[in-house]
Amino acid sequence: MDLTLTDEQSAILDMVKEFTAREVAPVAAQLDRDARFPKDHVARMAELGLMGIEVPEQYGGSGLDPMSYVLAMEEVSAACASTGVIMSVNNSLVCDPLVKFGTEAQKERWLSPLASGEKLGCFMLSEPEAGSDAAAQQTIATADGDGFVISGTKNWITNGPQADTGILFTMTDRDAGSRGITAFVVDMNGKGVRRGQKDDKLGIRASHSCQVFFDEHRVSADQVLGQVGKGFKVAMSTLDCGRIGIAAQALGIARAAFTAAASYACDRRTFGKAIIEHQAIAFMLADMEVEIEAARMLTWRAAILKGQGVRHTKESAMAKLYASEVANRVAKDAIQVHGGNGYVTEYPVERHFRDAKITEIYEGTSEIQRLVIANHIIKG
Repeated sequence: MDLTLTDEQSAILDMVKEFTAREVAPVAAQLDRDARFPKDHVARMAELGLMGIEVPEQYGGSGLDPMSYVLAMEEVSAACASTGVIMSVNNSLVCDPLVKFGTEAQKERWLSPLASGEKLGCFMLSEPEAGSDAAAQQTIATADGDGFVISGTKNWITNGPQADTGILFTMTDRDAGSRGITAFVVDMNGKGVRRGQKDDKLGIRASHSCQVFFDEHRVSADQVLGQVGKGFKVAMSTLDCGRIGIAAQALGIARAAFTAAASYACDRRTFGKAIIEHQAIAFMLADMEVEIEAARMLTWRAAILKGQGVRHTKESAMAKLYASEVANRVAKDAIQVHGGNGYVTEYPVERHFRDAKITEIYEGTSEIQRLVIANHIIKG
C-alpha cells in the first residue's frame, strides 16, 4: 500500500489546512456554544469544491479520489467536528449513492446541485424503531398511479433542518423484509414533508439534526434510487463509504485533542518542570500519538481500497470502529492531562470530548462494526 501523497492530494491538504486555520478553527468554540449552524463555512466549502469531492466534474463535483476526501475530512473535523459531519453527510451519504445508483436524469436533476454546494443533502435511514436494526423500516411507500405515497417518521437526521434534498429509505413490501426496502430521492421542501425541532445534543452542536415526518408525501417513479426492493443494498453500500468519512472525522477530533494536550503539557509546570517531563504524562501522550497514527493507517487503507474499486466493507468497519474508539480515549486522556482546566469551557478539550462520543454511534455503532467484522471472519 503506497502511502505517499500525490501532488494533487498534497495541494488539497494544504488548501484545506489554510481554510480551516483562517476561517473555521477561530470560531468553532463559539459555534458550539451557540449551537449555530455554520452556514458561512458550508458556503465556503462549496466554493472550494469540498461538498462533492469524489463526484465527477461533469456533475458539479471535484472529481477527486477517496484519499483526498479523507485528508480534507480530517482537517475540517480537527478544526470543527460539526462542520466536518455536515460535509461528510453531503459527500458520503448523499452524493455517493447518487453517483453509484442514480440514473443520468437523477444525476442531472439532483446530484449536480448537491455536488456543487448549491443545495444541501441528508440521509434518512434511522427511525424511532429502526436504528442498528436498519431493516426494521416502518416508513411506507405505497404504489399509487405512476408514483408512490410515503408516510412515516425518520430520526436523528443530520442536516435535516437545512437540507434541500434527501435520500430516503422506505418499505414498499412489508412481507419481504430487507428485500422490501426501496430508496428514493426526495425534495425536502415538498408537500407532506415536515421537520421537527432540532435535537439538543451533547456534542457536534453546530451540526443540526431533527426528526422528519412524511405525511402522504407523493413522489414520482423516477425518484426511485436504484430499483424497487433494492434499497437495502443502496443503504449498506452507502454506509460502507460513510464509515470512511466518520473515521476521518474521528481522526480529526483525536488529533485536535492530542495537539491541545501536548501543547498544554509543554507549557504547564509542576514541581519545577513542564508536566510533559513527568513520565506519567509523557507516556500518556506517547500512547495517544501511536493510536492516532494506527487509526489513520486503517482509514487510509479503506480509502485506498475504495479508490481501487475493491470491496471495502470490512476495512471501512475496522477504520470506523478503531478511529472512533481512539477519538474517545484520546479526548478523555486530553482532559486528564489538563487536570481541572480540562473540565471548563475555556479550554477546547471538553468540546473534543463531547464531539468524540457520537463517532461511536452514528453510521453504525461500535457494536455493529464488530458484528460486520466478525461476519467477515466467519465467512473467511
